Amino acid sequence: MTPDRARRVAWVAAEIMPHEPAVRAWLIRSRLPLDQVDDIIQEAYCRLSTLASVDHIALPKSYFFQVARSLLTDKIRRSHIINIETVTELDALPVFSDEPSPERIVFARRELAEVMRLISALPSRCRKVFELRKIEGLSQREIAARLGITETMVENDVVKGMRIISKALRQSAAVERGVGRPRIDGEPRNRRRH
Repeated sequence: MTPDRARRVAWVAAEIMPHEPAVRAWLIRSRLPLDQVDDIIQEAYCRLSTLASVDHIALPKSYFFQVARSLLTDKIRRSHIINIETVTELDALPVFSDEPSPERIVFARRELAEVMRLISALPSRCRKVFELRKIEGLSQREIAARLGITETMVENDVVKGMRIISKALRQSAAVERGVGRPRIDGEPRNRRRH
């Protein structure tokens, strides 16, 4: 992974991933099946990861919503059957001003606290690597030298951390929608609670 790509990956983790629950909730309100919501979220991440630079993005949350909206619009154009609720929800997409509202500030603080909690729960080395990339902005080479590991291990730990955090955020969004509760590792998927 090149330093520029690694920097973009870290930026996506820090500036975009915390907003996934809000984008996901908006897509769900548009009456898309959950697998299509997942597809749009993944495609949005792919588009963001292929940008040459993220320096021009002043409002990451707004940009994430714009990318999701663009993908949803493309999907609607290609679809033979259009759900009127999806089109209505697309028109209702909030446009964010440069000045955050008090509610957005509180929500952002909660999201940040949740992401920080998830980072602190990562396995020890993975957490340290993730913090060095995300918080301190060190390069893979610098992290590898500091921790005495290979750059490949650094890259793998950053990807692992992003995957764990993303999964936890998706589960959290599902719980908020009332779809289920977070599954404990190793627990059967269809276990009934009494």
